[in-house]
Amino acid sequence: MSIRKQHVTVQEVGLRDGLQSISAVMPTSEKKRWIDAEYAAGVRHMEVASFVPARLLPQMADAADVIAHALSYPDLTVTALVPNLKGAERAFEAGVHRIVAPISVSSAHSMANVRKTPLDMVAEFARIAELRQAMGMQGRTKLIAGLSTVFGCTLQGDVPLEDVREIVLRVLDIDCDIIALADTTGHATPGQVERFFGALKPLAEDKLTVAHFHDTRGMALPNTMVALRHGIFEFDASLAGLGGCPHAPGATGNVATEDLVFMLESLGYHTGIDVEKLLAARSIIRESLPDEALYGSLARAGLPKGYTKPTLETEEVAA
Repeated sequence: MSIRKQHVTVQEVGLRDGLQSISAVMPTSEKKRWIDAEYAAGVRHMEVASFVPARLLPQMADAADVIAHALSYPDLTVTALVPNLKGAERAFEAGVHRIVAPISVSSAHSMANVRKTPLDMVAEFARIAELRQAMGMQGRTKLIAGLSTVFGCTLQGDVPLEDVREIVLRVLDIDCDIIALADTTGHATPGQVERFFGALKPLAEDKLTVAHFHDTRGMALPNTMVALRHGIFEFDASLAGLGGCPHAPGATGNVATEDLVFMLESLGYHTGIDVEKLLAARSIIRESLPDEALYGSLARAGLPKGYTKPTLETEEVAA
């Protein structure tokens, strides 16, 4: 009998989260090569840019051009980050499939990142939802409430679960499609992830579907395994572990996409992504950003001897 494996979506966020804290600007042509290489590897979800003023973040000055290239692939789900109403308007006009608004639960981080309190950002998110309705984008562009610094903050320290719960309840009252929980600063531990998802998944139910883990303390993969047990089947990752937040001192990169895919496939999940092609795609970053450190255990140690590609669609079991 043939059965289908549980699919887990891995969204590449390196083009946005990975590049946002890097001072050297990656040429637009190289960003397009990166998209092409990951698409060829089987990646079908990418967060490719953010709509912020170019004077504040020159790295994202080519957002519209990069998004247009990503949208040339008809089966690629393209996401952009928007910190405010103006950014949302530009993202809607660009035609992205999903926009994510960063709503930091930490007041200190929120003020440093977007100069708004967490509740002010919830109000901005509500305005973005109203704009989507006014522009006739309902059903065409999904809205993601991206809750950041959920598990701790380098500026504030502890972030109480009750504070996260309050923000979750508030965004549930807004016409959003997805809630994502982000460990922006790499504070999360498996025990904490167990406790937070255990409390919040029953509250948000099928809207809480995405997790975003940084690997600052080497906990991203264990945290992913805990989130999987709570029915989370979409995870953000960054090729070569690039990433960090300009307003979260000491926070290092996201979990490496290639490491995450390798682990998920080894557990029997289906991602549809070729890890060997991901490893080869790292050369694009190495060549265009030669001074940046690249991370990832799989790239360092190599694939195990005798490694064979997993079955991508189905596995055979005895009837």
